[in-house]
Amino acid sequence: MSNAHRSGYINIIGSPNVGKSTLMNALVGERVSIITSKAQTTRHRILGFVNDEDYQMVFSDTPGIIDPAYKLQESMMDFVRSAFEDADILVYMVELGEKQLKDEQFFHKLQQASSPLLLLINKIDVGNQEALNEAIDHWTAQLPRAEIFPISALEGFGVDQVMARIKALLPLGPAYYPKDQLTDKTERFVVSEVIREKILLHYDKEIPYAVEIQIESFKESETIIHIGAVIMVERDTQKGIIIGHQGKGLKRVGTEARKDLEQFFAKKIHLEMHVKVSKNWRSDENQLRRFGYQG
Repeated sequence: MSNAHRSGYINIIGSPNVGKSTLMNALVGERVSIITSKAQTTRHRILGFVNDEDYQMVFSDTPGIIDPAYKLQESMMDFVRSAFEDADILVYMVELGEKQLKDEQFFHKLQQASSPLLLLINKIDVGNQEALNEAIDHWTAQLPRAEIFPISALEGFGVDQVMARIKALLPLGPAYYPKDQLTDKTERFVVSEVIREKILLHYDKEIPYAVEIQIESFKESETIIHIGAVIMVERDTQKGIIIGHQGKGLKRVGTEARKDLEQFFAKKIHLEMHVKVSKNWRSDENQLRRFGYQG
């Protein structure tokens, strides 16, 4: 084995819902990014690490590329811009049948990028060979510099080949993070994302997007973690919907989140949640800063 240590930032970008978070978890092997079937699940840049003795891969899952409608979304797109700037390897993910990136400016950046570019055609398990051949021809013309990999992140098909190629492309460099870490995010962040995932799964329309989770306390002992969380919403009506009839809605979110967290932390979890109204937080710069969205 050579003494030369390799490391690099591998940044995953693409439209909402193409499977970026599923891929990230397949590569990192843990539920680092929350996954649901709703667009805009990922709001921050989330880093996940793959470590070995002679390399460190720093994977970055970014929010899906959208046309921002309010301040929160503008901040989300800043996270995507930063992904172009520090990428050692860019991974552009599309789904079978997708023909373009909604944002031309981002697509132009992809065409101009000097980092190695891997283009992953995802969800090939739901298509046929003809559709795949068509997609390969299309993207070869659009991004001639990209190396194309057909994959199914959900089924795990093609993921090993992508991983092997990333490993081969890693530049020489030191480890950026401690080797025993899985992610750059704190335990509190993991808790808030798991709670938010459950809300995305169980509530419709605007509700999930009007929600932000604040972890007010996180006290860990040998056998149990006591967590206090506040679910922020924008209006009183949303508060009522989250709590549900006789508190059943909130209870379901709490029960499911607790089960996932017990699995993640391998400890008993005591989770207490409250719902608070914070009017129009998504358009309030002070509030957004407090939630970690603004620089």
